[in-house]
Amino acid sequence: MYPVLIFTSLLCVIFQLEPVQAWVIWDKSAIVDGQWWRILTGNFSHTNYSHLLMNLAGLWIISYLFQPTRKQLISALILISLVTGLALLLSSIQVYVGLSGTLHGLFGLFALREALNGRKSSWLLVLGLVAKIAWEQLVGPSSTTGELINARVAIEAHLAGTLTGGSMAIISFLMGKKAN
Repeated sequence: MYPVLIFTSLLCVIFQLEPVQAWVIWDKSAIVDGQWWRILTGNFSHTNYSHLLMNLAGLWIISYLFQPTRKQLISALILISLVTGLALLLSSIQVYVGLSGTLHGLFGLFALREALNGRKSSWLLVLGLVAKIAWEQLVGPSSTTGELINARVAIEAHLAGTLTGGSMAIISFLMGKKAN
């Protein structure tokens, strides 16, 4: 797990540097024009170093709490990031950066997986995530966080990531049940 975290952290730092950042941000018009890699890479670029550090701290904490295997972490990072990037094409967002959609998905995946596998206290984590997403969708994003990252908080990415992670947990649970 730690090599994946180190690699991802270094990748995010590299993606902060110009001219690299100009080529990796999620940009709807560039994606429509054929720069499809941005669907994935935009998740690993950030508006500023506060944004970067906040998201990397979240990634490391989620990984520490849930202890996914290397394979689980890699596959979840890639799949949730891809689906989030694709889902944003359906939104009005024109430019997006940040790992927070993926982080919401990772948290949802691992917390719901634990809950479905019998860890009752993890239902509180799932409930907390659902409440946060509902609040954001009804009330809007946090202005304080927006000021810190110098951008509008992309609650669409939070929703897409959470739905993706939750779906992955349910599919995994049902496949495991079917195998037994």
